[in-house]
Amino acid sequence: MSDETLYQRVDRALDQIRPAIRMDGGEVELVEIEEGVAKVRMMGACGGCPMSTMTLKMGIERAIRQAVPEVKAVEAI
Repeated sequence: MSDETLYQRVDRALDQIRPAIRMDGGEVELVEIEEGVAKVRMMGACGGCPMSTMTLKMGIERAIRQAVPEVKAVEAI
């Protein structure tokens, strides 16, 4: 296994989904990981979009949990 930290692995998983989020004018930033919960900040068009919750759960959380099984949930802050 590599020397990547949990934070780096989660951020790399976010890199896989960022292009799709950016196509809609949004951005997502990993803020912290605490007790298996990755906390992200939705920015740009995602900040006030009513669909951002679905994007968070169906897109972002799925991508992170698939790549980094230690993460149990993703929350927007």
